[in-house]
Amino acid sequence: MVAAFSYVESDKEENRQFQRVPASVAGRYMLQDRQDYPCQTTDISPGDLFMTCPIRGAVGERVVAYLDHIGRIEGEILRHTPTGFAMSISATMRKRDKLAAQLTWLTNRKALGLPEDRRHERLTPKNPRSMMTLEDGIERVVRLIDISLSGAAIATDVKPALNTMVNIGKVKGRVVRYVEGGFAVEFLFPLTESNMNEQLST
Repeated sequence: MVAAFSYVESDKEENRQFQRVPASVAGRYMLQDRQDYPCQTTDISPGDLFMTCPIRGAVGERVVAYLDHIGRIEGEILRHTPTGFAMSISATMRKRDKLAAQLTWLTNRKALGLPEDRRHERLTPKNPRSMMTLEDGIERVVRLIDISLSGAAIATDVKPALNTMVNIGKVKGRVVRYVEGGFAVEFLFPLTESNMNEQLST
């Protein structure tokens, strides 16, 4: 069944008017110092979002973000989280309606049978051996099936829960799906071609 995005009062404490949905969308954001940084949303609504990012800025600071599939959004930092911040989205009702449609598409991409969004070409690593570190600190040697700038497929008999954070080599990512003989991880921040193998392999 295809879900439709809806406007709801979903959290009395924060008095939110929009339903948030889990959405992992990569992008970049700029603070008032005009420096830009990579980011990844964790959930988003037409009125606000949570993002994982390296620099959290100050509460109340203006943010401009450019997100894949969504485009330019702007707002203010509402509060900090352990891995980033929550921000408001300043937009006209027309733009909020457009954003709601984009979120509906993102949410229902699998249900509609649309192809997986792979922003970067997947490659066979030169050195497939890597070290996986789980959230509890346990380390395990794993094999890299394939890698890209935004994610990797990992061969292992360990199956972390979906959305679990893991480190593959020096790179932090989130378990997004299971594959035959292992699982796939999406990196919190895209790699560069020059350091991809160095960051992932042991």
